[in-house]
Amino acid sequence: MLFNSLIFILFLAIVLFMHHLPLSWKVKKLNLCLASYLFYAAWNPPFVVLLWISTLVDWLAGRKIAAARRLRTRRFFLGLSLTVNLGLLGYFKYGGFLLENFVAMLELMGIGFRPAAPGIVLPVGISFYTFQSLSYSLDIYRGKLKPWPSFLDFALFVTFFPQLVAGPIVRAVEFLPQCKKERRATAEQLGWGLAMLGLGLFEKVILADTLAGPVADQVFGAPARAGLVDAWVGTLAFSAQIFFDFAGYSTCAIGVALCLGFVLPENFRFPYAAMGFSEFWRRWHISLSSFLRDYLYFWLGGSRKGPLRTTINASATMLLGGLWHGAGWHFVIWGGIHGFLLAAERALKSVFQDRIDTSGAGARLALMLATYCIICITWVFFRAQDTGAAFMLLTAMTGGQGGDLLSAAAVSRICLLTVFMLAGQWLLRDLDFRAALSLIPWWLRSAALAVILLSLALAPGEERAFIYFQF
Repeated sequence: MLFNSLIFILFLAIVLFMHHLPLSWKVKKLNLCLASYLFYAAWNPPFVVLLWISTLVDWLAGRKIAAARRLRTRRFFLGLSLTVNLGLLGYFKYGGFLLENFVAMLELMGIGFRPAAPGIVLPVGISFYTFQSLSYSLDIYRGKLKPWPSFLDFALFVTFFPQLVAGPIVRAVEFLPQCKKERRATAEQLGWGLAMLGLGLFEKVILADTLAGPVADQVFGAPARAGLVDAWVGTLAFSAQIFFDFAGYSTCAIGVALCLGFVLPENFRFPYAAMGFSEFWRRWHISLSSFLRDYLYFWLGGSRKGPLRTTINASATMLLGGLWHGAGWHFVIWGGIHGFLLAAERALKSVFQDRIDTSGAGARLALMLATYCIICITWVFFRAQDTGAAFMLLTAMTGGQGGDLLSAAAVSRICLLTVFMLAGQWLLRDLDFRAALSLIPWWLRSAALAVILLSLALAPGEERAFIYFQF
């Protein structure tokens, strides 16, 4: 069930109606839980079983970890939680990838092996809800959270439909306390929530799918035919597409949750206005980057064990972050490049930070544009079908390949979209979402919302899935 579909609008209307009936809070939570299972089952009903497995295992593991007196017992049940969740994720997401590379390795050794195709279907959102459920047992193990008394609350936490399949990755310590007392949106919250839903759909349907997506698809679908201008414009188009697609989903999710009275964490904070790669990851997919930082990077030792170990820890975290995004070597390379960029940035700062003045507006803007350009180059590996296609496009971006794919109108459209996107993010970089909107006069917000709704009504009828559904 897609946010950008009429069936979801009907589904949401029914859920909101049920949520505002004069029922007990327990019954309302049960309704939300059942609605969330229905929302997920709309993709593939049997995969609801995977949600049940993660829910039951982490619920029981959390209680056993808290009750255990011996460290060995605590580690055993944490290991059980990790094994089940990461095992499910590994089988469904990486089973085919591992088998493919195993066959390739045997071929290099001169051994012919042709196994039957595994036929593994990737459950939508499995990368998100396994991490989310894991946060419960991990935080109990770390002493950040006590076992929650209500299983219904925990089941709702794991399955809460607004952010179930593509984030933000919500932690137990952020969501479960909201289940104690009845959540019902105020008139102001409902207004903000519906406005955010409309804005998120506009980002997805108009900016990502209608303006940017077709150009990116055209270039990345035929990398051998791309010339210098095609490759750069196609990459700029994808940088806009993935931002508006993913930020659009997060905005929808936060808005829908707010309509129900729940508050979800911010997932994007004008990331293309970042002046450096560490700042970029503090602004892009914040829930994932903070999850990897707290549960992996710090566990490896963080920056506490010297410069070399810090570099290794950051690189390992980003490599695994790249692999989290997809089962392909181009995703591993993408993560590895970001790990290298973070290490290089740290090294350059230690040498030049006190020697170069970057406080001026010109220097800050130059840093932002340089960061954005390099981020765009890394997006080539993220979007390409494989490493061969990625290197083909990189060759085209350096002028080493002739081609003529895009029309002048497509080039102009993407250039204008990029300028407006970067200018908007630069001007709003120090504000949060609601503060940024609050700066706009009410009458202008109302006019903008009317334009958004009209454009959505007139948009093409094609319903394209959100990019991060495949992760």
